[in-house]
Amino acid sequence: MTKLMAMMALMGTVTATAMLSPPAAAQGASTAGEVTKVDQAQGKITLKHGPIKNLDMEAMTMVFGVADPAMLNAVKAGDKVRFEADRVNGRLTVTKIQKAK
Repeated sequence: MTKLMAMMALMGTVTATAMLSPPAAAQGASTAGEVTKVDQAQGKITLKHGPIKNLDMEAMTMVFGVADPAMLNAVKAGDKVRFEADRVNGRLTVTKIQKAK
């Protein structure tokens, strides 16, 4: 922690944690989507989705890799979902997914 951050934290202006944390939009912001295809063999999922803010991506339909292939067992084509995606090793990857309520 820098001296400036320590001083600001002591003054109660901001906390050191808040200064070091990524923006809220980048912290687990989920996106609504619909599964159009699940490819278990390739570990991929095709999603028709709304804007993905942390990736600066507009709404579209596209193929994503998945962080854990087991996630693909929980969804099927036609399911409405909420998901999180990020770049993992340079590849667009779904890191969390669940059926929408």
